[in-house]
Amino acid sequence: MIGWLNGRVVDSHNPGRLVVDVNGVGYDVETSLPTFFQVEAESGTVGLHIHTIVREDALLLYGFLDQQERALFRALIKVNGVGPKMAIAILSSISPDEFIQCIYQQNTALLTKLPGIGKKTAERLVVEMKDRLQQLPGAAKQPNNQPVNIVREQDEAIKALESLGYKQQEAAKAISKIADDGTKTCEQLIRQALQILAK
Repeated sequence: MIGWLNGRVVDSHNPGRLVVDVNGVGYDVETSLPTFFQVEAESGTVGLHIHTIVREDALLLYGFLDQQERALFRALIKVNGVGPKMAIAILSSISPDEFIQCIYQQNTALLTKLPGIGKKTAERLVVEMKDRLQQLPGAAKQPNNQPVNIVREQDEAIKALESLGYKQQEAAKAISKIADDGTKTCEQLIRQALQILAK
């Protein structure tokens, strides 16, 4: 199994998909959007923690800059009804720390706002992930109890940009570039994203 790739990104045209050249061999790697945009911003060689899925008709590689993100991905795909695509969608919409906080707070309302997650899946995630979180690196202690509204702010900002005529993909990309610390309001995100998109 492939657990690590170190090489040069030769194709990053599709958000969430990279081709990494390792000694002349190009590996197709699927990533979460945060990992994708971080990798895209770097030049030179990049190292990715890989999770390999072998199927009869395919060999799929999922890459993560952060080991905790990979550990969370592996925990997510063990949940009944959550496949790799949904796990990547979750990690593209919320940071590992925010997701962990959601589970500890049993915040199913916020989980249902993530792509592809309905009420039943959100409830199942809360139940099944609680024990698994204890085994994740750096997630043994419960995070603070501040409400998680970072994703909501980003979501609102993306919708606002779409209403202004921008494509969802480019709006999400602009928001991800400026939403690092999670302290910005929806208005601040929109203002700064418009500056990026206007360039």
